[in-house]
Amino acid sequence: MRISNSLSNRLGWIGLTMAAATLVPVDGFTAEVNVYSARKEALIKPLLDRFTADTGITVNLVTGNASQLHERLVSEGRNSPADLFVTADVGNLYRAKTAGVLATVDSEVLRAAVPAAYRDPDGTWYGLSLRARVIVYALDRVSRESLSTYEALADGEWSDRVLVRSSSNVYNQSLIASLIAAHGEEQTEAWARSLVANMARRPKGGDTDQIRGVAAGEGDVAIANTYYYGRLVASDDPDKRAIADATRIFFPNQDGRGAHVNVSGAGVTAHAPNAAPALRLLEFLASPAGQQMFAELNHEFPVDVSVPASKVVQAWGDFKADTSGLARFGELNGAAIRLADRAGWP
Repeated sequence: MRISNSLSNRLGWIGLTMAAATLVPVDGFTAEVNVYSARKEALIKPLLDRFTADTGITVNLVTGNASQLHERLVSEGRNSPADLFVTADVGNLYRAKTAGVLATVDSEVLRAAVPAAYRDPDGTWYGLSLRARVIVYALDRVSRESLSTYEALADGEWSDRVLVRSSSNVYNQSLIASLIAAHGEEQTEAWARSLVANMARRPKGGDTDQIRGVAAGEGDVAIANTYYYGRLVASDDPDKRAIADATRIFFPNQDGRGAHVNVSGAGVTAHAPNAAPALRLLEFLASPAGQQMFAELNHEFPVDVSVPASKVVQAWGDFKADTSGLARFGELNGAAIRLADRAGWP
């Protein structure tokens, strides 16, 4: 399915095309949108409530695990009630695209709001917020000058000092994919084997657990997404603030390709019963108002560079991001998974 929209018709005629056939345009919008979201309700519902308040369009939200929602979309097929699929990481978005559960969307509004580096070249998904995968280090045991690149974490200097979650997590799969894109599989596999040898303990828990482990002295450095650290900094919980106070973040590869970044994003589903309002919701999420809410709620970077990040994120300063091929990282997801298995990364 292909959905097209222009600035002149965003509130009116929406053209829907499937294969070579053209369906009759729909004038106006229906009164509801059904959203499948792999993002937690607390992070997405305030935006949906704002959209409803602005438009009068009801949003029905189903949240769940990314893989479970993906399988649900596949199994439901043409009978799926879902209109919009929201998830994190290009790996998940690419899987949805290749499974055929996302429509191709051609929207001038989305193209203007979302840089080409952060959307699918074919228009099946659009990034809505950014996170960088960074190094979190112990303030009292690691000098900032000793840090440089992801690649350097495989050096002997970091033996028994690295904390990172399982390779079954899509965030690490995309990081590995970015290294494959930069260096090829052979060199990346050698890196992964050395990184495993440098792990302070067997991977367990999520990114916050890795940061907590650094603060507790279980390891000296961790690989984690920036927004997990941002949540700790912004927390009212003294224990979480203490974790943030004991650690700092470092953006790797600043003298080279830049730090690995990824997106949370969304796409209109292939068989959306309410495709027109779903597109309108997607455009709202990419609008300055939606971008600002993403930034403040979760301390992610807006994909729209004209929208300021939260004060917590702004305090980290500017950094160079690797924008060489986010869509390519999705294509390399399978290769990354197999590589991690060969390298013994649990």
